[in-house]
Amino acid sequence: MALLVNRISKHELKAQLKKEAIERKTISFYRYVKIENPTALRDELYKQWFDKKCFGRIYLAHEGINAQMSVPTAEWENFVTHLNSLPYFKDVPFKHAVDGNGKSFYKLIVKVRDKIVADGIDDPSFDPSNTGTYLNAKAFNEALANPNTIVIDMRNHYESEVGRFENAFCPDADTFREELPLVVEHLKGKEDKKVLMYCTGGIRCEKASAYMKYKGFKDVNHLQGGIIQYAKEIKEQALESKFKGVNFVFDERIGERITNDVLSTCHQCGAPCDTHVNCKNDDCHLLFIQCEKCAEKMNGCCTDVCQSIANLPLEEQKLLRKGRVKNGPECLAVYKSRLRPNLKDILTKQNELKLTH
Repeated sequence: MALLVNRISKHELKAQLKKEAIERKTISFYRYVKIENPTALRDELYKQWFDKKCFGRIYLAHEGINAQMSVPTAEWENFVTHLNSLPYFKDVPFKHAVDGNGKSFYKLIVKVRDKIVADGIDDPSFDPSNTGTYLNAKAFNEALANPNTIVIDMRNHYESEVGRFENAFCPDADTFREELPLVVEHLKGKEDKKVLMYCTGGIRCEKASAYMKYKGFKDVNHLQGGIIQYAKEIKEQALESKFKGVNFVFDERIGERITNDVLSTCHQCGAPCDTHVNCKNDDCHLLFIQCEKCAEKMNGCCTDVCQSIANLPLEEQKLLRKGRVKNGPECLAVYKSRLRPNLKDILTKQNELKLTH
């Protein structure tokens, strides 16, 4: 059976989304649950959601589901009814975006993976369902007030760079797989301390809390529903937000503003800024922070090299890519090889990169 996929180009899909008049909801949900045949389930979900004009990025594995989606408001009730009809996902809790118009995704992607969260854990005795204690926003704020509490950010460095809880330990890592050993090392000798963990929507810190318990930590807690649910609860209950700045999200919005605090700076000029962008040179696509002035000056690119390529006609860009080492991995290697606070120097170095044909 052929794999069900959307073959329309992203440029055309984005143009269609921009013209679209229907209302949409941006949601996310996950569940750790044993799925016998994720491939068959994948095809069933794709057909159902494609017909409902749902967009998003969904991962399925034998251990469960992880989904971020844009659902037409008119189809919302049908969407929920269908999901509840599946034993795997009955009454699964949804997290709703706090801002945006629902146009967060432009196509539907449903993939089967080995795990819904790649963790690098190979020990069969590890039980991801043996999680820590769930805390809602109010309980999380109260636990933060204890000076002996240890707060751990289970997100990647580029996420915590623009927003985080006060006094949180933020691992300098690019992946969840890299973070776990860094967190264990940071907490070494503190097995009896109260540990609070958080992430974007709850899926990473839930597995991390189980891993910390597996490693012998006694009082492990995690923010229920992640920052997304926290933002909703503090708004509804008029609570003080202990999370400052922007919540990085993995869709077209890139970030949800939680408070007006700006914690980071433009990677090109050093001005206060917390706007993440992807380099407009599609052959690079480096994720970095860029202010409005630099965006205008650099045409949304990370270097002069990328700007010169992005300014070429699309067909010339395609021809340029053929038969040469891509500039993107080179840019990324330079970016990761130096201290990120000194990215201005890194970008100067990037300008020296030579394109090879």
